[in-house]
Amino acid sequence: MFNFFKKNEPVQNKEAENKTAFQTFKDAVSKTSDALVSNILNIVSNNEKLDEFALDDIETQLIKADLGVDLAVSIVEKIKENDIKSNNIKEFLKSEFENILNSAGSNVLNFLPDKLNIYFVAGVNGAGKTTLIGKLARKFKIEGNKVLLAAGDTFRAAAEEQLDIWSKRADVDIVREDKADSASVVYRAIEKAQNEGYNVLIIDTAGRLQNKFNLIEELKKIKNVIVKKAPDAVLESILVLDANLGQNGLSQAKVFKEAIELTACALTKLDGSSKGGVIFSIAKEYSIPVKLVGIGEKIEDLKDFNKDEFIKAIFN
Repeated sequence: MFNFFKKNEPVQNKEAENKTAFQTFKDAVSKTSDALVSNILNIVSNNEKLDEFALDDIETQLIKADLGVDLAVSIVEKIKENDIKSNNIKEFLKSEFENILNSAGSNVLNFLPDKLNIYFVAGVNGAGKTTLIGKLARKFKIEGNKVLLAAGDTFRAAAEEQLDIWSKRADVDIVREDKADSASVVYRAIEKAQNEGYNVLIIDTAGRLQNKFNLIEELKKIKNVIVKKAPDAVLESILVLDANLGQNGLSQAKVFKEAIELTACALTKLDGSSKGGVIFSIAKEYSIPVKLVGIGEKIEDLKDFNKDEFIKAIFN
């Protein structure tokens, strides 16, 4: 009799753990949920008929929630065209947001355990790029991979120092060469990874938007080194954006998309931000899927982005 209950303990514990993890994520995106869903449902509840005034209010709220003007207008036009009633707004928005995220492609970070996986990380200074790299390195290390970091932001000595600290914290190796050419550092890192059996290489890069031309040329040069030196590697080009910037992050996405073919976005500082709606703008405007999100300061607070979980968290 007692053995029966013991057999179910691991399952119950796992369910409780998953529930806790989801609640933590839901709490982290609560402000985004309020901006995108709750505030719109409040507008609808006060307007039984969705007249022009109510639709204008919905459009304004979507823009405030950092969906962007074009996407907000498009959604409101669909509400009009399909004659969506007040009591169906929640399901309509849920379906629209699901379609937008699905259209950008898979949210799963590309990885093959028996190949060299290169994560080429770009983003402006202050977006949390180096911290994200450190947390990602630790995540891969815990999963049993051999991880190497490349200190490709040689423009700022502080960036190299910070990455060095993270390499020690994550217990992974690093290639750095102060004041050297970024592309040469990356070349040496790839060579080391290939010769010494690393299966994960994470590359930090400069993020100084003050001189856009130099930045783009430098990133293009690094990308060419990766493609020529490791043509068979799994390659993800990841843009790191600060969730608090909202729509301002889209202009950054444009700059980096010019330089490298972005395959993923990582959104940092999502916890406490009301501007997580930018996830939909990134997916819609640039067809870039969000694959990683930061929801806290702790090293384990870097999470794989799950679009179904995100939709569930903001609508429930």
